[in-house]
Amino acid sequence: MTDSWPVSRPRWTGGAVQDRLRTLNLITTVPPVLIVGVLSLVLTAHSWAHVVIQVVAVAAAVATAERWTAGDFLRVAKPCLVVAAAMWLLGALTDSTGASFGVCLVGSFLIPPMRRRRLVTLLGLSLLVAVLGSANLLVYGDVGARLWPYVGSPALTVVLATGFVYLNQRFYDLIAELEQSRERDAELAVMRERMRFAGDLHDIQGHTLHVVKLKVALAEKLLDADPARVREELREVHTLVGDTIVETKELAHAQRRLNLSAELENAKNLFEAAGIHVHIDREADVDPRAGELLGQVLRETTTNILRHAQARQVRITLSAAGITIVNDGAHEPGSPKLSGLSTLRQRMADHGGELEVSRSDGRFTTAAAFPAWTAREETR
Repeated sequence: MTDSWPVSRPRWTGGAVQDRLRTLNLITTVPPVLIVGVLSLVLTAHSWAHVVIQVVAVAAAVATAERWTAGDFLRVAKPCLVVAAAMWLLGALTDSTGASFGVCLVGSFLIPPMRRRRLVTLLGLSLLVAVLGSANLLVYGDVGARLWPYVGSPALTVVLATGFVYLNQRFYDLIAELEQSRERDAELAVMRERMRFAGDLHDIQGHTLHVVKLKVALAEKLLDADPARVREELREVHTLVGDTIVETKELAHAQRRLNLSAELENAKNLFEAAGIHVHIDREADVDPRAGELLGQVLRETTTNILRHAQARQVRITLSAAGITIVNDGAHEPGSPKLSGLSTLRQRMADHGGELEVSRSDGRFTTAAAFPAWTAREETR
């Protein structure tokens, strides 16, 4: 029947959590077992033989309880069950009712962790305890007075003790599941933060590197025709790289904040440098709460237009809680891919916003807005 038991009691969690749970279970399990065992010895032991028998039985129960809290009880519980059963038989033969304590407790720890046949095993263990106790009836007679303390009470004690251990196990398994859930939530939070950091780093350095590439290419074309313009472009590249270093440091220290007005000016300059006509419509002043996220959307969209589209015109429309960027030169068939905007879509959603992209008639539209904020403004 070894396949009925797991190799060991299921371990709750790892590391510090497991240690805390084991300590808690140790405190709530072993002392009560020891206290009840000592009380039973004091109340029922009438000779030194009784003391020795009950001490051995209590020791078997305490050893099993201690290993049970550690999740490694099976190799200890089986021999302890044999020892405790032998002590109960000796106790029954020497008229010591307290000797049943050990076998009842050890058996109760063995049954709850079983994978199957728990009820059958419980009934078998109760029957075994009752049969061992009935030896007292054979030796001393007086069945009416001895039937309950040596047969009925020990058999019932096995059932009650097993129920208590089962509830105890389920309680601590539930605590373990809660602790594991907290650990998973903490790990997910760390992963989200790493993804956010990676996205921000991509926004900063990916955007800068692409702009540097464009300016260097422009400087190369003008190297012979307009040296003064080349020097100006190289100065801008130097400034841009310096700004990127500063932004990267701010990002590493959680100090980075985007300014929508600065991003608008930067996007306008980049588009004009690439020969793209830019038109900016300001329908309303942008809510300061929306400025940073909308600035991120504008920066990512600017990079996408410069990198992927053959745009000649870009229109940027600002509302109180939204931004829309429309560019031509989007001739790729099929549904548009969000790429870097996918991360921003999730960030917008986390703050109650929406980010949509669409392609139609060679035009690509990126629209980001906070509908709830707009609705609140209109009701005022």
